[in-house]
Amino acid sequence: MTDCIIVLDFGGQYCHLIARRIRELNVYSEIVSPEITAEAIEDYRDCRVRGIIISGGPQSVYSERIKFDKNILNLDLGILGLCYGHQLIAYSTGGGVETAGKKEFGITTAIIDKPEGILKGLNRTERVWMSHSDTVTRIPDDYEILAHTQNSPIAAYRHKTKHIYGLQWHPEVVHTENGMRIFRNFVLEICGAKPNWRMDNFVENSVSEIRERVGDRTAVIALSGGVDSSVAAILTARAIGKNLVSVFVDTGLMRKNEPEQIEKMFRNLHLNLRVIDARSRFFKSLKGVKDPEKKRKIIGENFIRVFEEAAKDIDAKVLVQGTIYPDRIESGTRYASTIKSHHNVGGLPDKLKLEILEPLAELYKDEVRVVAKDLGLPKDITERMPFPGPALAIRVIGEITPERINIVRRADAVVNEEIRRAKADMNIWQSFAVLLPLKSVGVQGDTRTYKNTIAIRIVESRDGMTANFARIPYDILERISTRITNEIPAVNRVVYDLTHKPPATIEWE
Repeated sequence: MTDCIIVLDFGGQYCHLIARRIRELNVYSEIVSPEITAEAIEDYRDCRVRGIIISGGPQSVYSERIKFDKNILNLDLGILGLCYGHQLIAYSTGGGVETAGKKEFGITTAIIDKPEGILKGLNRTERVWMSHSDTVTRIPDDYEILAHTQNSPIAAYRHKTKHIYGLQWHPEVVHTENGMRIFRNFVLEICGAKPNWRMDNFVENSVSEIRERVGDRTAVIALSGGVDSSVAAILTARAIGKNLVSVFVDTGLMRKNEPEQIEKMFRNLHLNLRVIDARSRFFKSLKGVKDPEKKRKIIGENFIRVFEEAAKDIDAKVLVQGTIYPDRIESGTRYASTIKSHHNVGGLPDKLKLEILEPLAELYKDEVRVVAKDLGLPKDITERMPFPGPALAIRVIGEITPERINIVRRADAVVNEEIRRAKADMNIWQSFAVLLPLKSVGVQGDTRTYKNTIAIRIVESRDGMTANFARIPYDILERISTRITNEIPAVNRVVYDLTHKPPATIEWE
């Protein structure tokens, strides 16, 4: 049986990033309900539990919503609480938790008082990522302080005899410089988990599971051309063959020449492709809508209705989707706040007439790319930049019209043409344009203008859960700006987004 670390999901937006970091150590990890009991952990069937991590979350330890089995702290396992989990362990064992006099959000300097246990090998001072309002002010006598910050007197602690630790900061976020060392100390040394988990059998296991679940029924997949839906389609096609119908919906919201490119690509892959022109339908339903969550809900509803209609024609019973882990956590869980609804998760209508199948729901984007390469998919798919399901609708801030979509489509094409031409030596995750809902005064051809503003967003990331804005050379940005203002008559100003994720998200809506 495979060793594993289980993560109690209290709704922290970095919860799945914790699991991802553990997998990077080649140790299997699973996300479980925070209400799991100590008895259930002892009898866990899916893997051999070596340790437990209690995630962060948006609530207070004093919230009546939270149900936590304190007996978990008596298990002979490594236990690590992060942020809210750090506070929960202290509170559950008789310590004190209070609202901080000053909140900590962003990069903070931690003073390591005792570089032992999970902090073994760390420097006297460490750059760490904080995101909390409450703080631990007191711990029981059988615990000891390991680190502090200017605003958190107990930023890290451990039990004096048990393998129980708490950290107020987030080692899973890349902005914590030695976060992976902390995880390595906990997972490999304190928990003693064996680093023997690999994705080698994912394709074989997935195909088998899909075939067993779908049986001889017909399935339909929402094929967007992105790596997620493409991998889901190939896996499903291998499992059920011609019983899968791949549907590409032309919403009128795609990037420049994208519908034509997708149709050509997937006809060559023999995925039983059907193209549906739903441009007028989507624009009509989005008319006058400005709120981003309403846009996503409307797009999700329309997608599902289109697929239901397609499914009715072919008597399909199953809808396959390329949903991945970040989609699920950003769309909210029982304990999590919704950051943004994904059209294939939070945007699903309540009464759905199709059974949902999500073969990639436990994977992160970089893991999906590995599977894509294993499947032999072309680089146009495996290296394609992530593109949101609602497409350009959420890159037009405010009301959607064909004219405004065309502006951002042309600007987006310029951005990516120049980035490809420059072949910038950066780990660019996404690059795109956003049309802002404001105009500004400009001078073009000696004439006063009052036109639209385009924001450029280019970020670096490993998995999309966190991201840094890319430090693009000024000459590249200048070419992008000059081309946009010269080639798109409706634009006279271009700005560059200098915000990391967090605190922002990658997309603007």
